Amino acid sequence: MGSKHVRLHATTGAWMPGDPVGSRKFFEFSNDRPFMVESGGHLTNPVIAYETFGTLNADKSNAVLILHAWTGDSHVSGPAGDGHPTEGWWHAVVDRGGFLDTDKWFVVCPNVIGGCQGSTGPASINPDTGKHYGSSFPVVTIRDMVRSQALLSDHLGIEKWHSVIGGSMGGMQALEWAVMFPHRVASVAPIATCLQSTAQQIGWGHIGRIAIREDPNFNGGDYYELDAGPDHGLAVARQIAQVTFRSDNLFSEKFGRNLQRGNTHPQGMAMWDRFEIESYLDHHGEVLVSRFDANSYLAIGKAMELHDIARGRGGLKNAVARVKCPTLAIGIETDMLYPDYQEKQIYNLLADAGTSVDYVNIDTQHGHDGFLLESVQVGRALAAFIDRV
Repeated sequence: MGSKHVRLHATTGAWMPGDPVGSRKFFEFSNDRPFMVESGGHLTNPVIAYETFGTLNADKSNAVLILHAWTGDSHVSGPAGDGHPTEGWWHAVVDRGGFLDTDKWFVVCPNVIGGCQGSTGPASINPDTGKHYGSSFPVVTIRDMVRSQALLSDHLGIEKWHSVIGGSMGGMQALEWAVMFPHRVASVAPIATCLQSTAQQIGWGHIGRIAIREDPNFNGGDYYELDAGPDHGLAVARQIAQVTFRSDNLFSEKFGRNLQRGNTHPQGMAMWDRFEIESYLDHHGEVLVSRFDANSYLAIGKAMELHDIARGRGGLKNAVARVKCPTLAIGIETDMLYPDYQEKQIYNLLADAGTSVDYVNIDTQHGHDGFLLESVQVGRALAAFIDRV
């Protein structure tokens, strides 16, 4: 299938029961009672889709949990194929013989609750109604995601992870693991992330959320039975986010002020003549629409905006003091979405609390996406860290 994305459903890019399973495994939990979420809602018999790589050793000491970012999923490694339209999103880091060597480590990667690639999310069928959750899907938080992952850990028989690793939203989850379950984490590596979302980060999310809400096909979030979904709104939201994922220098070097071929004015001065950067953003919007769900984009984005390690814990210092394990904070100097001062804040607060912590800076023009694209720098830092723990 290569990099070609083919959407299987008219209104959403979500994975649905009956679609090719690929490498996914499924864990249904809270069968005896609803899974309550922080916002006050609940999920009935929710499911986590996850993938595993490598073999769990006899004493279960080689388990590594990898947590994905906003539009990621469980397919962290492995080829494209039925059920997986693209190669694993961190295949250059997680692989046999790779930096996170699956001949050595037992790697688990779950799709988050609220996601759309096999885990229970807005596109899923609500067992209580027999219909898609849609607008009735409750607000979920990073802490809800982590609590569900702890249940998955129990299911897998893993009492303690050798390391919990994640970039961007995955880093938020990794931090919450270290705070919520310090006895279950031997080390943690939050990458290109933060202790609490800032006003600017929330502002970027707001703009994308409005783009989706104002799409005529959004229908208040209940579009699954319609002929078309809010594709345009989701594509625009992704384009907005994509601008924050890369650096100004990268865009300037790659596109500059180059005009796209086919413009109606020789100098591009007609209203809808286009620069190359516009075509690039359109492409990323179209690709996301083919593999993602608009409601999941909203749900996960809201969880990121609500992320605050200090909430209900008496402030940042008290929250960070609960982290007992060695930590590797990885920042990216050119990151405009999660500026590296936020990773340095993680380092400084942990160091002040007496926790073993290291800081690594990734040298790249890729900006925030450097945690995905600079596989050698990131992979080497992670491999050295978890081997040392």
